[in-house]
Amino acid sequence: MRRAHPAACGSDIAQTAYVVNVETPQNTGSDLIAQHVTFHPINPTFAPHFFKAMLTASNISLRFGKRVLFDEVNVKFTEGNCYGIIGANGAGKSTFLKILSGEIEPTTGSVSITPGMRMAVLKQDHFEFDDFPVIETVIMGHKEMYAVMQEKDAIYAKPDFNDEDGIRASELEEKFGEMGGWTAESEAAELLSALGVTEDEHHCLMSQLTNTKKVRVLLAQALFGNPDILLLDEPTNDLDVETVGWLENFLAESKNIVIVVSHDRHFLDAVCTHTADIDFKKIRVYGGSYTFWYESSQLALRQQQQANKKAEERKKELQAFIERFSANVKKSKQATSRKKMLDKLNVEEIQPSSRRYPAIIFEQEREAGDQILNIKDLSLDGFFNDVTFNVYKGEKIAVLSRNSLAITKFYQILNNEIKADSGSSEWGVTIQKAYLPNENDKYFNADLNLVDWLRQYSAEKDETFIRGFLGKMLFSGEEVFKKSNVLSGGEKVRCMISRLMLAQPNLLILDEPTNHLDLESIQAFNEGLKTYKGSVLFTSHDHTFIQSIADRIIELTPAGVIDKKTDFDSYLQDEEVRERKAKMYAAHSQVS
Repeated sequence: MRRAHPAACGSDIAQTAYVVNVETPQNTGSDLIAQHVTFHPINPTFAPHFFKAMLTASNISLRFGKRVLFDEVNVKFTEGNCYGIIGANGAGKSTFLKILSGEIEPTTGSVSITPGMRMAVLKQDHFEFDDFPVIETVIMGHKEMYAVMQEKDAIYAKPDFNDEDGIRASELEEKFGEMGGWTAESEAAELLSALGVTEDEHHCLMSQLTNTKKVRVLLAQALFGNPDILLLDEPTNDLDVETVGWLENFLAESKNIVIVVSHDRHFLDAVCTHTADIDFKKIRVYGGSYTFWYESSQLALRQQQQANKKAEERKKELQAFIERFSANVKKSKQATSRKKMLDKLNVEEIQPSSRRYPAIIFEQEREAGDQILNIKDLSLDGFFNDVTFNVYKGEKIAVLSRNSLAITKFYQILNNEIKADSGSSEWGVTIQKAYLPNENDKYFNADLNLVDWLRQYSAEKDETFIRGFLGKMLFSGEEVFKKSNVLSGGEKVRCMISRLMLAQPNLLILDEPTNHLDLESIQAFNEGLKTYKGSVLFTSHDHTFIQSIADRIIELTPAGVIDKKTDFDSYLQDEEVRERKAKMYAAHSQVS
């Protein structure tokens, strides 16, 4: 029998590959069959013909002083699968990607890949390629091809070109062609266009692009050339819903290894075949999407807490969960190739998580009357025009726009922070509103601890009462005496949510409420809004957040408003809506 086998020693796998010859003699009559095994090294260049792509982390530990981030982690990633790396804030998701890419050396252990396989990483430095043209920046994602291209061009540019140069150039041309170099520019252009970078920008310098466009170019760079192993850290940041959808389809059809860190649950569910959970300083890989992991981990926790439940009852509950989840997956619009869930999902492998979820519960001090909000002919030059609609009791409205600043301006008008150019907005007399802005730095300038910070917004000044609201957002013990002006972005948002809950409003205005939050806080926020009885105006880039909360969609455009009583997915798929949007935005661009 002849089969491919990785190197005998883990640390050597990236350098040497072997073909294993296993010679089995005739049956000797014994129960034991002797085999003679010989290892023959093969050229790593040809290894992909023998091996499936594999990325292995062996005995990885990482320590920062006394703090242990990873402890003897062993995990294997294989071809054809997409792995979503999840974990609480600070668990080390991005750090683990850096270990895999070689950017960070672990304290102990090693990372190995199948010989000859190419790895690509989504770059995070928006200024690294400022001196290069956009199209060239994308091609630089295939380092070996780019190096060949550079050497080849340098030889042709020599004023004293000789026979030796000709031979070398010929060798490089052949190598360049084998790598797909002759179609590199057209493939790079196709990627850029798909990611929303227009053709007139392809030959600009990177320094001439906005940060939002740079993010898209860097994503194209990572995807370019069909890398065997792709590492993506928050790839959906700054992408609109159409571009995220394109990326979901691209990754879901990929046959290679994809490892992704993201706070976007819809994205994780759409592309991931496996979930790699960082918990207890270890990494455990489970078959299935993020939603499967989350729901089954919650089920495992409930069953753990019900210690006296009989084993047979637990087994029936587990089986019912699997059947329900599998049925939902089959009905999903995402069911194509890698978007399909694995055939066998084993919830019994899921362990209760050590994560703590905030308790986000919104209550109303008083129920609103029938008059909520009436908006008529509201306009702000350059952002939106002729906005007219009424908000009705209990509605949860997702406000959209291609220009996120237009939504922020709209909310600021509703909160009397700025004035509209024309039109009016009138609140009902019973409305008690609370506002979560996108930018919250102005709330955290004072040198106050968290108890005193939140006490500013409370009629009840008792410390135990105040600490109760901070505790719901996981500020406990000595943490409540932390200074408010040194908080992280996520901590600030958690404080602002404590403030919202304390206000007990009957209407919420939320501008990108999930920004800076971890998956646990997003999940809790999501559940809190689903059960909230009041009205909500909100905007978010989190697809699942909008789909699971909104019962009405309003899109602000420079040429009017689109208003549909529907859920988010139906809105996105509505052909009539697509045509109206195209006309409204196009009409404005022609006027401009």
